[in-house]
Amino acid sequence: MNQLMLSERLKTVATYIPKKANFADIGSDHAYLPCYVCTKDIEAKAIAGEVNEGPFQSAVTNVKHYNLSSRIDVRKGNGLAILKESEVEQIVIAGMGGSLITTILEEGKAKLDKVNRIITQPNVDASSIRTWFYQNGFDLVKERIVKEDGHIYEVLVADRGNANSNYHPTLVKKQLLFGPLLLQEKSEPFIEKWQVEKDRKERAVKQMMQAKELDHAKLDCFKEEIQMIKEVLS
Repeated sequence: MNQLMLSERLKTVATYIPKKANFADIGSDHAYLPCYVCTKDIEAKAIAGEVNEGPFQSAVTNVKHYNLSSRIDVRKGNGLAILKESEVEQIVIAGMGGSLITTILEEGKAKLDKVNRIITQPNVDASSIRTWFYQNGFDLVKERIVKEDGHIYEVLVADRGNANSNYHPTLVKKQLLFGPLLLQEKSEPFIEKWQVEKDRKERAVKQMMQAKELDHAKLDCFKEEIQMIKEVLS
């Protein structure tokens, strides 16, 4: 049986799945993550959820290939709709935009009763997930920033509990944007990500200024974020 290889970002996600996990991987693609976790931990169980037919069939094939059909249940459906209530204790949502991840969590709130850990890996807009955790009783316990193949990814891990333990009352806005734990670390990929983001936002502001009618609210928001990025980078 060939060795299952995971990308760096998914390996990072896997490190935060506890031993003997009973988890759901939402948007599981080819079920690589559940297969990887369940081959390494014989007591782990998983549900792999996938909305698209191609990846769903691929997931079914992979689970059979690794003889994991008794421990990984592959289901076709949208978001957390594939789950029964109180069915899993951990949820992983990786490889999609932050606002989509937030929508999946918000729409599936009823399925989160027994969930004690949520692990997300947004491709963009991590701040919307932090905000959702903050407003819904999940404590952001780990943040990692990973560079792979020229892309920079953030991994956010939240446990049910004191949702504002890592936030300072006067710094919440800034911490939700950058990540309270990533801000303390200011790693090389973090600096690189926000340098690129600053340049992108500055270009956007220049373009907006040339419009016939100015969107003042959006302009102010971008300018405020640029100012915050400059402070963090300085």
